Parts: sequence; structure tokens; C-alpha cells
Amino acid sequence: MLEELHVRDLALVEEAWLEFASGMTALTGETGAGKTALLGALKLLLGERADSGSVRPGAPETLVEGRFSIGGDEIIVSRRVTAEGRSRAKLDGSMASVGEIAERVGPLVDLHGRHEHQALLSVSSHQGYLDRWAGGVVADAIGEYRAALDAYREAVSERDALLARIGDATRRADYLRFVAEEIGRSDPQPGEDEAIEARLPALRHSERLLEGAHEAVEALRGEGGASDRLGAAMSALERLDGVDPALDAIADEVRAAATALDDAGQALRAYRDGVEADPVALDRAESRLAELTGLVKKYGPTLDDVLRARADAIAALDAVGEGEAGLERCEDAVRLAEDTLRGRAAALSAARRQAIPGFVEALTSAARGLAMDGASFEVAMTELPFEAWGPSGSDRAEFLYAPAPSTPARPLAKIASGGESSRVMLALKGVLGAADDVAVLVFDEVDAGIGGATAHAVGKRLAALARTHQVIVVTHLAQVAAYADRHLVVEKRLEDGRAHTLVRSVEDDERVAEIARMLSGGGSDASLQHAEELLSSALGTTECAG
Repeated sequence: MLEELHVRDLALVEEAWLEFASGMTALTGETGAGKTALLGALKLLLGERADSGSVRPGAPETLVEGRFSIGGDEIIVSRRVTAEGRSRAKLDGSMASVGEIAERVGPLVDLHGRHEHQALLSVSSHQGYLDRWAGGVVADAIGEYRAALDAYREAVSERDALLARIGDATRRADYLRFVAEEIGRSDPQPGEDEAIEARLPALRHSERLLEGAHEAVEALRGEGGASDRLGAAMSALERLDGVDPALDAIADEVRAAATALDDAGQALRAYRDGVEADPVALDRAESRLAELTGLVKKYGPTLDDVLRARADAIAALDAVGEGEAGLERCEDAVRLAEDTLRGRAAALSAARRQAIPGFVEALTSAARGLAMDGASFEVAMTELPFEAWGPSGSDRAEFLYAPAPSTPARPLAKIASGGESSRVMLALKGVLGAADDVAVLVFDEVDAGIGGATAHAVGKRLAALARTHQVIVVTHLAQVAAYADRHLVVEKRLEDGRAHTLVRSVEDDERVAEIARMLSGGGSDASLQHAEELLSSALGTTECAG
């Protein structure tokens, strides 16, 4: 609820502190006293655009502050508007944008009056009113519909993502096919380039290697070569075996050298016999290495990267084929989800249409108790194209209004005057009761064009509504003000030749005097007595209703 409103230097208001009751608060006063300015202050707290023209003449800025209490939490919001038109806002003590204020505080208050952009006149709000009145049946249908809508959107998202992947792979298919085929023609093997590089020296220098190996074999194993000379040395030492242990040790070393020399000779002979001058093999090896090097330059930096590029290309091409099969599964899932969604949407629409007669009857009955005897209502349901379906369903509800039986029903926004729309909203709020989740309801000119018994009916309706909401009503009718739990009087006074707006709370005799003024414009004994009777009657009615 709105606990408190502080206004400084706004229009004629120099400074005013307003405290509101949890039930119904009435703001009364002479025309031009400044009630409109106070409503303008409230609009600033709801995020409405600031106007430098509202700053009190001679003052540097306007300050409006409000304190709301919602579910045990306190929200404090303030707006400053300078004479130059600059605007600053704070939310719970921190700087905030007007948009943040509108988002946080705006939903807490419904303000209804002649010049307001009312929720009632916005077609987008009508379906919500109907749904809240219908209650559990429609609420359950909405839940099932939204679950189906989420499932459908998820299925579409998965299909679209797969389509994007397939499209990307398809666009790259020619390139991928080229990569796989080019590398596949060469058919490189892991480590093949390194193996060729290791073989190339022998192929490139085969003649020199053959000549050198042959000379080495002859030097070791040829006639008179190192093997023969070493064999002669071994024979001489063997004749002296056992004579001197020191010489025997040397003989062992010579014997080992002979064995090593023999092994080296055999290895050299095998190497020599294996060396073959083969220009064709050399050309083949160099060509193959050049081929592999070219692939590495394109897909490298290593041959392993080349092999990986081919594997990736093949996998991507395979994915296109697999994707086509997966796409069929996704399309099936989308069709199934859409069928489910359409079924849930039809069920929701049927539940709403079933609720319409009762809703219209209740709203019409409530409106006729508010000086709208000939008024009637209809709810037009329009089917939306499938692409426009959203969280609210597959159709759109719009309230139609006929002020008299002879008048065809037309959209409410095009017919209802400010006073009529306020009373329609009052009737609607009464019909919705506790189901309406807006905390604060502000009515301006709800009593336009009515009086007598109808005014009493409006007062009773506001008092009943105040049992489930905080109600603030700006009224010129004593019959309405008498039902308020708190009564604030807005007065314009002249001080030092300047007009000032003051706000004061009235109780007891002061309230009786204000009700009397509203009844007859004066404070005669008759009007005072009438005011006391009116307040007593309203209090008794409220207590009985409570």
C-alpha cells in the first residue's frame, strides 16, 4: 500500500505530507484547490514523464517522495524535477532511471481518471481480467497451454539449430569433399615424411657410400688387411699363453679387438652389399616427400594435422547425411508439439468462452449499480494467426460496451468517458475482488454525473473494494467521501498575496463540517445534521459489511 506521500514545490503546493489509510482514503476540496497536482505527484512516482512547468513558480525544483509497503517490504521512491526540466530519480536511496521506477512501482498502482491512459482501455489487459475472474479452470488451462508452448518453442529451436548446422555443412560440402579427396589421393601414412627424410641421404650419395664402404671392407678383411695382421698378433701371443699373467691380460684385449673388428667388417660388408645406386628410387622418394610437404603447407603444420584434416572433412560430410535423418526426427517432434499446442490452445479458448457469459452478467450487474442502468457489455474473442500465439493463448479478448440498449456495443476505449471508464473499472474491480493483484487503486472523478442513491452505491462499492485493496478516491460527492476510512481535505489559501495548497486530515467535527460543505456549500445546522446522519449511515453500512 501507499503509506505516505511528500510533495514540495509542485504547482500551488509549497509542501504537503499525506498519510494514507490501509482501507479507503478520500481526497476532497474545492475545484482548483490542488487535488489534480497531488495526483500528478503520484504519477511522477509511477514513472510518468516529468514537466518543468509543474515546478512551483519561484522554486528551483519539485520534489516528490513516496513510501510503499508491499508484503512486509518497504519501497521508497523519489523524483526531483528542476525548473530547467532536468529530472532525477531514486529508488530505495539509490539513483535510478525513470524506466526502473516505472517497472518497480508502476505495477503497484492503478490510477483511473478522465485523462489517464488506463489499463481498462488497453485491449492487451482485457484477457487478464477475464482470466482472473474465471479462476482455477482457466488458470489450469493457461498452465497446460504455456507448458505446451514452451515444448513447441524448444522443438522448433532444436530443429532450427540443426538446420543451421546442416546448412553450414552443405555450404562447405564442396570444399570438404575437395579436402578429403586431395588428401585421400596421396594417402599419407603416419610418420611417412620422417621415414623418407631418413632414407634420402643414402639414395642421394649411394656411389660415394658404396665406394667408401668397399674400401673399408678391403682394409679390414682384404688380403694383408687389418684382420690378417691382427690374426698374426693373436698367434704370437697364444704361443706365450701362461708365461706372464700381464701379457695374458694384453692378449685378452687383442682377442676382444679382433672380435670387434670382425663384427665391424661383417657389418661393413652387409652395408656395402645393400647399397645400390638407384636414380629411379631417389626420384620417387624426392617426389613423394615434395607431395607430402605440399599437403603439410596447406593443412599442417605437421603430417598428423593433414591426416586430422581429412578425418574432420569426412566426419563433416557424414554429418550432412546424418543430419538429414536427424532433421526428419526434429520435424516429427515439431509436428507433434504443434498438435499438442493446438489442442491445449483450443481447450484454453473453450474455457474462456465458457466463462464469458458469467463474467458479462457479473460486470453488467455491478455497473448498473453505479448509475449505468442501461449499460451492457460483451467480450469479443478474436482468433490470432498461429505465428502470433504467445503466453496468453491463441486468441485475444476485447471488452465491448454499450451505454444504452439502443446503442450497438463498441470497443470500450472508443465509447467510455472518463467518468464512465472509472465506474466500469470500479465495477470490474468489485467483480474481480481479491483475485486482482494490484495493491493500490486510485479513482478520479468516479462520481462524475451521478448523485443521490447512485452516489451511495458508488461509496458502498468503494468501501467494499477497500477490504481487499487500498483505495484512494478524489471525489466531490459527500455520499462517497462518507465511506472513507481516512479523509484528507485539499484547500487553497492566500498568504502574502500568493495562493498555496494545503492538505489536512479531518476527523470528528472537522470531518462533519467538510461533509456538510460538500452537501450544501455551507455549514448550516441542517447541513451539519445531514452530514452527521450521512457519516453515521455510512459507518453502519461499513460495519455491517465487515
